Amino acid sequence: MSTNVQISVRTLVEHVFRSGSIDNRFRSQTTLLDGTRAHQKIQKTYRDGDQKEVYVSIEIPFEGLTFFIDGRCDGLLDRDGEVTVDEIKSSSQPLERIEGDGYPVHWAQAKMYAYICAKDNDLQKISVQLTYVHVGTEEKRYFKMNYTFSELETFVLEVIKGFAPYAKLQQEHRNQRNTSSKELAFPFDSYREGQRKLAGVVYKTILDEKNLFVKAPTGIGKTISTMFPTVKAMGEGLLNRIFYLTAKTITRTAAEEAFERMQSCGLSMKSLTITAKDKVCFKDETNCQKDYCEFANGYYDRINDAILDIFANENRMTREVIETYARKHTVCPFEFSIDLAYSVDVVICDYNYIFDPRVSLKRLFEEQKKATALLVDEAHNLVDRGREMFSASLNKEMFLQLKKEFKDANKMVYEAANKLNSLFISLKKEHADSNEFIIEQLDGTFLDWLTKFVDAAEEVLMLRNGSSQRLLEAFFMVQQFIKITELLDDHYMIYGEKDRNNFIIKLFCIDPSALLKQMGKGYRSKVFFSATLSPLPYYQDILGGIEEDYALSIPSPFSQEQVDVFIKSLSTRYRDRDRTKEAIVTTLKTLIKNRPGNYLIFFPSYQYLLAVYDEFKQVAGETNTLIQASGMSEMEREAFLAAFKLDQKETLVGFAVLGGIFSEGVDLIGDRLNGVMVVGVGLPQLCFERNLIKDHFYKKEKNGYDYAYVYPGMNKVLQAGGRLIRSEEDHGTIVLVDDRFLQKQYQTLLPLEWRQFKII
Repeated sequence: MSTNVQISVRTLVEHVFRSGSIDNRFRSQTTLLDGTRAHQKIQKTYRDGDQKEVYVSIEIPFEGLTFFIDGRCDGLLDRDGEVTVDEIKSSSQPLERIEGDGYPVHWAQAKMYAYICAKDNDLQKISVQLTYVHVGTEEKRYFKMNYTFSELETFVLEVIKGFAPYAKLQQEHRNQRNTSSKELAFPFDSYREGQRKLAGVVYKTILDEKNLFVKAPTGIGKTISTMFPTVKAMGEGLLNRIFYLTAKTITRTAAEEAFERMQSCGLSMKSLTITAKDKVCFKDETNCQKDYCEFANGYYDRINDAILDIFANENRMTREVIETYARKHTVCPFEFSIDLAYSVDVVICDYNYIFDPRVSLKRLFEEQKKATALLVDEAHNLVDRGREMFSASLNKEMFLQLKKEFKDANKMVYEAANKLNSLFISLKKEHADSNEFIIEQLDGTFLDWLTKFVDAAEEVLMLRNGSSQRLLEAFFMVQQFIKITELLDDHYMIYGEKDRNNFIIKLFCIDPSALLKQMGKGYRSKVFFSATLSPLPYYQDILGGIEEDYALSIPSPFSQEQVDVFIKSLSTRYRDRDRTKEAIVTTLKTLIKNRPGNYLIFFPSYQYLLAVYDEFKQVAGETNTLIQASGMSEMEREAFLAAFKLDQKETLVGFAVLGGIFSEGVDLIGDRLNGVMVVGVGLPQLCFERNLIKDHFYKKEKNGYDYAYVYPGMNKVLQAGGRLIRSEEDHGTIVLVDDRFLQKQYQTLLPLEWRQFKII
């Protein structure tokens, strides 16, 4: 049984000494790089014989546990035989705001280093210095204390004593987890066809520290087939944490259910679901200020007790469980779930917690990443999500409004907003004949004024505590824009777009592959899987795959006899839609007359859906219909799906949007769904951005039209059709409406079981 606790000095002291409130009114976003530069400048002033970035480590037994504590001390100085540990802290806030003699957590960190250095060098006394440096002005403040070895030893034991209850709980749980993971059998009576192969390849991928791209058909049970071998790998000591990443609530639920099933079969593992802040917030307005929100006020004073409580009593930390404990301990449920993410075994969350540089879990250190696997569900969605995460835009209107607001309030903000507004106008005039145009590179003056705006806004926000919401939003948008300018390379295009009186500049990430690869770096293994990861080489390319990655394509376990596929050859191109909508209605009427049941019919746009729906209602008689509305709440979505009942006597036709909320991740098993009709080949609308993607990949000697239009479009078709056959018992009908389905380019993208079609 393991009794070793490996922990860094910083993690240890932050756990024990954290206190105070969450206060998101305004925090300076000074980058880590600025802090590093400040450290380096001070370290350059050290004398000969002084040491910097000194690695220290110690082993301390305590109440049955052995603590391996390590870290890096900023400076170890020798002044005439007096040894001093120097701990450097950078700050963007004025140094006069530092209360007392510095912050307790910083003293704790420095004293831990001092104790280890004193023990290693057999010193009976040692000095500790806190050096605070302002990143902008380089002003410094020093605080210094002298300690005896026995004083430091007493202090260190107190720190360990404060951490020990959590460490014991973690250790006991991990021993149980590893034993139960080893003993766990596959949680179903038998494997479905293809499941055993998928599980085996996932395990080998983790064993070999590789990445895997998997195309596995809908209904095979991909969730359990990827999770089970990953859990087994944890039991073998290959992993310490799993992230199950997904874009949709419904697939998150499937992941939760898979863990619940394994836990019911004896697995002792702690899983956590992270829900978006806006959804889980207890207050009417998501405003993380201590004087507005009691769950933010004093959060850090109570969070350790909350974590101990939930960790001791719960294995499945779903949204409901998190909310219960958050209310019990009066802590913010969102921040609570983020803090728990570093303690649990499995985190179920959105892609952005790993891949988005703005919100990724920053405290996941490289050593932890090496023992972490990423399971990326519905990975086809990561392409456009990746583009979104790595792109940024700014608009003229924002600066015009700030110019008006700060004309008499603050000269610096007014001047920067005014200049930026003028620069937008000049750029717009340069391209008077175009609504959308490529900008070869950003003018240096423009970037300089963005930096000046950030500096001016930061000063105001610090003084006013962010009382101007517009300024706060603009500050973060400009910061994000500046960050993205640092990433610009040949995967990007900069363009301008006129929108009535407004004008937008966008840094558009055309190809997210390099940045997805960068953000996923360091993890032991990544498994990208989807029923529609087709064609596989395209997804390997666009999701940042490399030649050494593994790839697997599993054929459908379902027979061709389970599905009847028909193709209706008519044009659904925009120019022909009015002319052919009557033929679509006739096809649908004939289908439900000859094969009554529950149907979903998918359209490439909401406008097209409404046009056909109105036509259908005029001739449909008493046929029951449902229609997907824009901006449906979760309750409305559930009601829509609940209408598809088993053994329903009357026909029901649900009208939905291709690529929308009902075309992915929806399980309507058995007679709940008898047929699917897909209108069109799903191509995204012709637009400036899509054409940029097309041209970019043609220049890379790839099929740009396929990359920009065909593959994303057909992915939606395959997802929608995949709603139909979800088990060995399911039967049904698929009708594909478009003459392009008869072209070779599109037919090669259809699943094998759809290729035995009839033309109607």
